[in-house]
Amino acid sequence: MQETVLVTGGSGFVASHLILQLLEADATVHATVRSMRNSDKVKPLTDMQARFPGKLKLFEADLLRSGSFDSAMAGCSIVFHVASPFKLPEKIKDGQREMVEPALQGTRNVLDSVNRVESVRRVVMTSTIGAIFGDYIDVRSMRNNTVAEEYFNTSSNVHNNPYHYSKVVAEKEAWKINSEQSRWSLVTINPGMILGPSLTPASESGSLFLLDEMFKGYFFYGMPDLSLACVDVREVAKAHIRAALNLDAKGRYILSEDRTRTFLEIAGYARRFHPKPFLLPSWQIPNLVVRIIGPLFGLTQEYMTNHLGIRFALDNARSRKELGIVYRPFEQTMADHYCGWAEQRRAKAA
Repeated sequence: MQETVLVTGGSGFVASHLILQLLEADATVHATVRSMRNSDKVKPLTDMQARFPGKLKLFEADLLRSGSFDSAMAGCSIVFHVASPFKLPEKIKDGQREMVEPALQGTRNVLDSVNRVESVRRVVMTSTIGAIFGDYIDVRSMRNNTVAEEYFNTSSNVHNNPYHYSKVVAEKEAWKINSEQSRWSLVTINPGMILGPSLTPASESGSLFLLDEMFKGYFFYGMPDLSLACVDVREVAKAHIRAALNLDAKGRYILSEDRTRTFLEIAGYARRFHPKPFLLPSWQIPNLVVRIIGPLFGLTQEYMTNHLGIRFALDNARSRKELGIVYRPFEQTMADHYCGWAEQRRAKAA
């Protein structure tokens, strides 16, 4: 891959894997981080600089500052816009300020730089299946109860799942800006819940910690009937690269297994390598019981109606046929995810 490319949000979970795969493919990579002074977050990137001399250059950039990406983008033919804030819903106090503004204004600032830098011919943007649907119940109105790229999430807002809403408005803005010019093309990658090994021990990505409480044994008594659409981070990174290089690739690409998996099913895989498998749930809590005790754990009746017991299919055919993605066995993803989680725990305790 004889290209010079830019990856925004270089210290993140997905971006670090993307950078590694790009370097392994012999690309010259420019990567942005919020601060070079955050040594824990930047160390995996400086380690890559040592491993691939002269191939990785780091820049500081701020999603909210106009022109912040110009110098990092200079000379690049491909831009991977990965940077976007992610927080679990319970940690968001102001959805507009914490999620929507950085995602929307960050996309505008990155693409404004793209419009100024004449060398750029392709932009690949990281979105999410959350930009396709909001609450799980939304999928029941989709054809064949199947998530497909043609849909946009219309149920999320700044108060109800502001992370998904931020990705909706950011992706729509990207398509709008793209339509106003003809020099560069745009592709979006819409992954499900991203699991797998972490290259960034200090990452704050919600993907890495969503299963944290289950691994700790907090749900040994059982799990509600909730499910996730999952994908391995290494497939997500590969899809970004394939979308950049395949000039026939266009539009949006769902990156996910073709069905959802329940937490109980996920726990079953984790039990195979967890040192204390008896701490992991082996019983599904009946929905009626969840509805009674759910409010004690912060689950509203509306949330439970919109998510409990709802499973669906996902149409990932375009990712397989057009990008050549082969989804690895889920057991391997979970084993690597758990090993990464356990290593993070050991590093924090040291």
